[in-house]
Amino acid sequence: MSHANQPNVVFIIADDHRAESVNAFGNKDIHTPTLDALAKEGTSFSNTHIFGGLTGAVCAPSRACVNSGISIFRSMIGNDVTNWDHAITIRSDVVLMPQAMKNAGYVTHAIGKWHNDKPSFARSFTGGDKLFFGGMSDHWSVPVQDFDPDGVYPVEREYIGDKFSTELFSDAAIQFVENYTTDQPFYLYIAYTAPHDPRTAPEPFASMYDPSNISLPPNFSTDFPFDNGEMDVRDEHLAEKPRHPAEIRRHIADYYGMITHMDAQIARVVEALKAKGIYDNTIIVYTADHGISLGQHGLMGKQNVFEHSVRIPLIVKGPGIPTGVQLQDLTSNIDIFPTLAELCGLAAPEVDGTSMIPLLKDKPEHKKAVVGTVYADIQRMIRDDRWKLIRYYVSESSGRGSNRLQLFDLEQDPWETTDVSSQPANTEHINRLAAALQTWMVENGDILQDVPVLLCE
Repeated sequence: MSHANQPNVVFIIADDHRAESVNAFGNKDIHTPTLDALAKEGTSFSNTHIFGGLTGAVCAPSRACVNSGISIFRSMIGNDVTNWDHAITIRSDVVLMPQAMKNAGYVTHAIGKWHNDKPSFARSFTGGDKLFFGGMSDHWSVPVQDFDPDGVYPVEREYIGDKFSTELFSDAAIQFVENYTTDQPFYLYIAYTAPHDPRTAPEPFASMYDPSNISLPPNFSTDFPFDNGEMDVRDEHLAEKPRHPAEIRRHIADYYGMITHMDAQIARVVEALKAKGIYDNTIIVYTADHGISLGQHGLMGKQNVFEHSVRIPLIVKGPGIPTGVQLQDLTSNIDIFPTLAELCGLAAPEVDGTSMIPLLKDKPEHKKAVVGTVYADIQRMIRDDRWKLIRYYVSESSGRGSNRLQLFDLEQDPWETTDVSSQPANTEHINRLAAALQTWMVENGDILQDVPVLLCE
């Protein structure tokens, strides 16, 4: 098999990085020169949404969706929202993105956070370093493992990394690039744990942003007005209730510091690719597993379906990618795998997502009319280019939550501050989106597909 024209791939996925918190995506308060440069050299997608997850640890199912290209209801071994194994364990017959790359002759090398089951990791990668199978840790003492050719990864093999997580993982990535001598193309998967809390970036990044200069977002609120079904999850206790502006500003400043530090580390990886002479033939993908609230809507976590929590950055740079383009088209994180497969000349995978390549070629017939997100058994959202419907449910398992709808006009109200579902003129939008959501749920095997979206009058 000839590898002469196949590009290398560096796939970077961050933890908790919302789309809004990149300078190139419109946030002028944050310093992200490396990501901005990648966006300028490639194409960025400003309306990419996560498919969602069935537990509070959205990281795990979201990564499963990215790596499988498949609905969370079909990619995992089960859909019980109370069963942790169902949140992390990918079905053994699901072919994952790195696995497909490996099967196509790529050297697949992983660094950082996996957070899904170990067998799915073992069948996907030919090598790896500084592997973290947990959800979160102290960034200064991450329990990591070396690559295990047997694929077992017992906890006894763990040791504590000797530097800050983002630097630990970046160093390992740079070492891989510098030492790479094989003719085969490589797929390098770098999964950072930043900017997830505890947000303790090294100096000078820890004090780079003065909380008193941070502007609160327009949708900042001291509290959330009703029971969304997940008001008591760990994330919601990371700040005092009701929320205080000063404390929220501090959280945002720390968050930005983590992101800017990560951006500086990604710059080192980029420099290593350039020094090796392979930068131009390398596709770089930057994305995240989900966003985070940090005071928006009075919430702190990612256990909701507002834009700040479900919209993620997606930047793709490399051969065959238009430069300096930012697309507003609706996309989902399950679309990343088929897109990358097409860019690398792999056979089209059997997935629920659709390749974004036609969007790069400006083929309007391939645009999605709607995109949806699920959260546990309590929240669903569907949106089109302008309107967004959120459906809240009472959980069968916990009894928490509310039966209600919210409707937002994202054109007039991008921060989702005003629910306009009670305005008679908007009934048509509610009905149209409710029907679209019902169809979307059925198509994706949603566990709530038999529950009516529209509430009884």
